[in-house]
Amino acid sequence: MDRVYNFAPGPSMLPLPVLEKVQEELLCYGNTGMSVMEMSHRSKMYLEIFDRTVAGLREVMGVPEGYKIMFVQGGATAMFASVAMNLMDGGKADYIDSGNFAHNALVEAQKYGEVVVAGSSREDHYAYIPDYKLSPDAKYVHITTNNTIYGTRWDHLPDTGSVPLVADMSSNILSEVYDVSKFGVIYAGAQKNVAPAGVVILIVREDLMGHELPITPKVMSFKKMADADSMLNTPNCFGIYVAGLVFDWIRAQGGVAALEKVNIEKAKLLYGFLDDSRLFHGTARRKDRSRMNVTFVTGDADLDAQFVKEAAAKGLCNLKGHRIVGGMRASIYNAMPIEGVQALVNFMKEFEAGHA
Repeated sequence: MDRVYNFAPGPSMLPLPVLEKVQEELLCYGNTGMSVMEMSHRSKMYLEIFDRTVAGLREVMGVPEGYKIMFVQGGATAMFASVAMNLMDGGKADYIDSGNFAHNALVEAQKYGEVVVAGSSREDHYAYIPDYKLSPDAKYVHITTNNTIYGTRWDHLPDTGSVPLVADMSSNILSEVYDVSKFGVIYAGAQKNVAPAGVVILIVREDLMGHELPITPKVMSFKKMADADSMLNTPNCFGIYVAGLVFDWIRAQGGVAALEKVNIEKAKLLYGFLDDSRLFHGTARRKDRSRMNVTFVTGDADLDAQFVKEAAAKGLCNLKGHRIVGGMRASIYNAMPIEGVQALVNFMKEFEAGHA
């Protein structure tokens, strides 16, 4: 069958040229006589792939010297604990509660030290990025830059002064330009914009390493993992290889800045229709709308379900909203072409004509 437009929130679609390259190299990578999936992570042939992937991320994201790049496992969920164990250091941390995963992060961190909820939009169903008040003596400030389930995005970075800023960028990493030097730690599950599930990108400022709690497992210690070049245990070799191909693809598109322009256009196209629609309504506050995850409803749960079913029949797949909020969600990550967003808008117009 033909490929569909896959609006899944993660694991999500990958760029077609990347998939084609994977297909070409799947049985035999270069002149090695084997698949990347069969290589020892300690072998020279794989270490070349790994080093090139690290260099690729450093280039496309503009990661400066003084930061260590690691590829670890356990998803962002493991990082919720890892961040607290490495940075809390007997003190307290500020968490801004802007969505489901932001909330999960602060709940996990409470096991390892004092968590101050510096701001929250939980009572308003996370429809916006909340106002916040930061503690000058916090060990770090934690934010989630894009909230996948509720479709909101930080349009600014909080001024944390000398307090390190920690960001979960799982659902918008490499979709817009960030000044990495503004952060102490960046982490991101790779399954939305970068690679198959099972890889976590971890970027840590080097002076923040080596302060972990004594109970910290060695595979969750920033310092130990950095010293071992991400290989205290066997890494997700294949996922890291795919990530490297995605970094090559980003470079070929003109870099993150070029992709950001396209992502703005895609979001503008879809939100522009929603704002004028007689049937569909966006659920996030306009100022805080995500460019990656567009959430919307008709106001009728049965009609929402019908829309999702009919859209799938048209090759517009995985538009059902998260189970805790319902409605619809179109995830339009880097790999989603603008033609896919236009196809969705065209179908929404058709559906509206028959039901509004």
